[in-house]
Amino acid sequence: MKINAIKTKVQDATYVEAARWGKYRGWRYVLGLVIILFAWLVVGTGASVLVAIIGQPDYFVLDYLVLGPFGKFLFVMAGFPFFLAGVLIAVTLIHRRYPRTLITARERIDWRRIGQGFVAWSVPAFLIGVLGQYLFYPDSFSFNSDLKTFALFVPLALVFTAIQTTTEELFFRGYIVQGASMISTNRVFLALVAAMVFTLPHLLNPEVSAGGWLTVFSNYFLVPGLLWTVVSLIDGTTELAIGAHFANNIGSILLFNITGSAVTTPALFTINEYHATYGALSVLVAIPIFLAIAYKVFKRDKASEPVFQSDRIGRR
Repeated sequence: MKINAIKTKVQDATYVEAARWGKYRGWRYVLGLVIILFAWLVVGTGASVLVAIIGQPDYFVLDYLVLGPFGKFLFVMAGFPFFLAGVLIAVTLIHRRYPRTLITARERIDWRRIGQGFVAWSVPAFLIGVLGQYLFYPDSFSFNSDLKTFALFVPLALVFTAIQTTTEELFFRGYIVQGASMISTNRVFLALVAAMVFTLPHLLNPEVSAGGWLTVFSNYFLVPGLLWTVVSLIDGTTELAIGAHFANNIGSILLFNITGSAVTTPALFTINEYHATYGALSVLVAIPIFLAIAYKVFKRDKASEPVFQSDRIGRR
């Protein structure tokens, strides 16, 4: 396979503009989506079913609730490696460009910026989302005394959560935004498309039943969907969003797991009751703190400054 050469100074382009490198006709994005969705929803679902079968003594009844703590986690996460494979196949084979272009148009990924995104979201999420809730609802917290199980779970959680969050960023913030840019490069349009597409598959999460439209808006549309797309468009890369997304998910999976959430884990602490109103309010407070840390505490270097380029380079 030959990747089309990019004859431009990549430091002057954004990851959205990288959508027009390689091969980018509309039918290629349609085919790419078919491949990705097949890998995610068909092959990935098959992997989850296999986990359920292996984790149960009764092979004729597939019941998520009877799986052990590791089994429940793997049941949810098993499809993401296949989801990731679908994204990589679509970009490399259908569009003939490097997967790195879903993150940045530059020659190298800025891992420092990813780390900054992790810290920028971890601080308000912990201080407001966790400590704040503990002050208001202390009885809802319980400590996991099975530290041996927790210790064994840590490496599994780190690996699969990194795959899950990175894959979602490559697809929702990367591939979807780049595909939508074939229709319009207007930033408001791109941000809204990404936010809506990100929200749709999360409507099946149990938190939606518990928190209703408030949870849908604050926990899916506003922050992961809209906010992290906006900062990606500003930075010209998805690096900040990748770090923030990992921080958000690893915290709820490894440290403070909410009973009845989409992913049940043997976390260090369990929050026994989900408070939708407090969750929504904490998100609204966390957003300006996140932005202040990302853009004021961490001074943007040349690699993370907003960049623009009018020329669209690539071959159909």
